Amino acid sequence: MIAIDRIVVVALLWAFLSAGAFIAARSQTRAGRAAWWAALTGIIAARVGYVAENADAFAVEPWTVLALWQGGFSLWPGVIAAAAVIIALLWRSRAMFALIAALAVLTTVQLTTSALLAPASRPMPGNVILAELDGRPVDLASLRGRPFVLNMWASWCPPCRREMPMLIEVAAQSDVPILLVNQGEDAAQVRAYLERERLSPASVRLDLEGTLSQATGSRAMPTTLFIDAEGRIQRTHAGEISRAALQAELRDLGRKTS
Repeated sequence: MIAIDRIVVVALLWAFLSAGAFIAARSQTRAGRAAWWAALTGIIAARVGYVAENADAFAVEPWTVLALWQGGFSLWPGVIAAAAVIIALLWRSRAMFALIAALAVLTTVQLTTSALLAPASRPMPGNVILAELDGRPVDLASLRGRPFVLNMWASWCPPCRREMPMLIEVAAQSDVPILLVNQGEDAAQVRAYLERERLSPASVRLDLEGTLSQATGSRAMPTTLFIDAEGRIQRTHAGEISRAALQAELRDLGRKTS
């Protein structure tokens, strides 16, 4: 699954490279090549910036620096690096000003689109009842008054399986409750999976009928919901989540609570 915001970024990158090719054809310069170098440098700088901002999380799992499918890019380091490459390669030419203008316009489009795509906070449905692995009911209303996180997963879902060890580890150490809510599988199936993978069941809950995904409109798995102390869903992360993204969202929840 590819999130819509990532599709937008890919489209904007294509538009930037197309602008470079157009400017090169009109100005008889190497603006097209400069656009490619600027895009590549910008992507690397955006990733490096994100890694630097979340150094603690990446220090635990250094290999995830290369897990680009999980997302994690900082816009402004990328834009600044791309602009620097354009200036260096096209110094004082009309093509330089045209390509910088294209970069500025597309950056503005990205910021505007991100703001429009960001979902408004909404109340967490109050009719969701989960279960412990031993069958005891878990009423989410009991968590009202403190922030918490819900991750929807299934053992047949490859990205769910990839993120599960990290989620269980963070959940065991987090002051914010993190519940890993299995969708549609019974206790025997879930226990067998956890035992096979040698994972702790402490944070795992069951949703046999998939009522949580239905109530929140979250059809993809995995999906992670971040709920504030007032019981409102502040953020929905569709797809596999990285340790860095999870910890960043937990920090944000903490700021909104304090």
